[in-house]
Amino acid sequence: MIIAVDFDGTLQLDDCSANVALMQRLIAEQRRGAVVILWTTREGRRLMEAVKFCGQHGLRFAYVNQNAPEAIRMLGHDSRKIYADIYIDDKAVRPW
Repeated sequence: MIIAVDFDGTLQLDDCSANVALMQRLIAEQRRGAVVILWTTREGRRLMEAVKFCGQHGLRFAYVNQNAPEAIRMLGHDSRKIYADIYIDDKAVRPW
């Protein structure tokens, strides 16, 4: 299973605190074999800050803003869109 997760408003809440419950759930999913990808619009120094922030809470990513090799093989190319089975984002739209 591949899980893509956003940072701002999702892993780091609007008050700049860590979403500890979500981080712990993702760590548990990693232990069960899930690949967790940080999926964010951040880049440069701000991206490194996000990765460090999560690492300080025990969450380390298999990939950052890039596809997992198994997704590339399945798709037959390295899509610009990150492929995942589950996307976690504070801007997600609920089904109608």
